[in-house]
Amino acid sequence: MNIDDFREFALSFHGAEESSHMGAADFRVGGRIFATLASQKLGFGNLMLSPELQQSLIQSAPDVFLPIQGGWGRMGMTHIHLAKANETQLKEALHLAWKLRVEKNNKPKSKPLTKDTTRSAKKASRKKP
Repeated sequence: MNIDDFREFALSFHGAEESSHMGAADFRVGGRIFATLASQKLGFGNLMLSPELQQSLIQSAPDVFLPIQGGWGRMGMTHIHLAKANETQLKEALHLAWKLRVEKNNKPKSKPLTKDTTRSAKKASRKKP
């Protein structure tokens, strides 16, 4: 597989769009990144996965998948070695990243606590019945 295959498969998912972040091609759904080509010069595509999905892929094909170095890798960012990946591995891995992003996009966002809501909660907890 190669960069053109990565791009073609990434854009085949519903709502996927190509954009750019810090000079590298990225692939988004709902405006949020699920994959990038930030490491294409090294022969890798990058997938935004959960740490659990990352470990599952690495266990299934350690010569194809590896964590990105540092904190990004610990959070689930995963390299896919394009020259070693077959079509099924690339398509399925990109689909996992896309699906995870769609699920995160569809989760309701909780309202962040402000000073006013924190004070109100404290006052309410102090009131006696």
